[in-house]
Amino acid sequence: NTLIFGSQQPRQGAAPDTTMATFGNIEAQLAPEPVAEAPKLPTSQRKLKPGLTISNLAAEVFSVRFSPDGRYLAAGCGDGAIRVFNASTGTESANLTSNSSNGLPTTVIRFRPHGGDRTKNVLLAANANGGVEHWHVSSGKLLHAFPVKDDSNQVYALDYDQNGDRFATGGKDCAVRIYDEDSKKLLVTLKGGQGYGSHVAAGHSNRIFALKWHPTEPNCLVSGGWDNTIQIWDARKDGGAVRSFYGPHLCGDSLDISPDGSKVLTGSWRPEDQVQLWDFNTGKLLETVPWASSLIHHRDPCMVYAAQFSKHMPLVAAGGSGANEARVFDCERGNALVGVVAGLDRGVFTVDFAPGGKRLAVAGGDAAIRVLDVVDAAAWEKERPGTAAPVEAPPAVP
Repeated sequence: NTLIFGSQQPRQGAAPDTTMATFGNIEAQLAPEPVAEAPKLPTSQRKLKPGLTISNLAAEVFSVRFSPDGRYLAAGCGDGAIRVFNASTGTESANLTSNSSNGLPTTVIRFRPHGGDRTKNVLLAANANGGVEHWHVSSGKLLHAFPVKDDSNQVYALDYDQNGDRFATGGKDCAVRIYDEDSKKLLVTLKGGQGYGSHVAAGHSNRIFALKWHPTEPNCLVSGGWDNTIQIWDARKDGGAVRSFYGPHLCGDSLDISPDGSKVLTGSWRPEDQVQLWDFNTGKLLETVPWASSLIHHRDPCMVYAAQFSKHMPLVAAGGSGANEARVFDCERGNALVGVVAGLDRGVFTVDFAPGGKRLAVAGGDAAIRVLDVVDAAAWEKERPGTAAPVEAPPAVP
């Protein structure tokens, strides 16, 4: 019963009903009252086209990622498994499960960037028990596993730097740790101090749910979580954050940086002001992306778990719970709505644009992955006339 809505806009400014008249000047009462012209809403030249649906997974999906070459689509699942699929056909290529997970969820996954002489298709995965593992997706081999020293430190956030030389982790203990990819050695620990006052190092005071390396500043990374702050760190030295700004309430993988490094995207788990753009240099709020109530009647507002910039197109995708939906906005067109995935039974926990930016994966609590194509709206209208109406999702791939 999933519905895919295109870039249609709601009907506004309808004239009042003039079919009834009371005693008096009948002619005047029958004449329609002047209606103020409704403001013209922005529209996008792009649209979401239903694509592949992979359903009936054994558990919910907490993290989904395309491989750097777009061949694979990996899903970190609630039963601890990492399920890897052919991104074109939806057939399962591998089921990666280690004994150390103890059935706890795989909370976040990241593919290592391709480049140099390194092995391709290496996947970094974190588990709710605090473990972090390297997998080779093509062969299904576990390459390395960090020993779980303290299973109370759940890891919720991962990211590689642009070259894949370092990776960072974050989670329950409020610290960001940076590791060397080749040696697997801990390089620095970034964490704020305890207490209050100017002498205390700045940092997170609650769980970290998102991390992102800056795309143009190789020693800078950004983090966010439950404490309603975004912290900006210098990866070259231990200690506190170099600066921060207040506002976003992150409960999932809902932090990103624009390709040029100038804007920070945040998705907050709250019923209003969910998706926002911030100036990276000043921390000033630039704009809040409008997110109206759910298109499905009687649904609660959507509280966002996941948000991401497209890698090569001026688009933002976000999704969450409440309304249980995902939306795509066109940043070049005044954040016009490109499309909506709605009618889901459970919340959206994760989204990911494919490397080329023309495909989007959406997954979450209903144990399914939906892959949609971003297409030219005019071309799609010729192919499927009248697609302003809801379109049913395609048949599921078992």
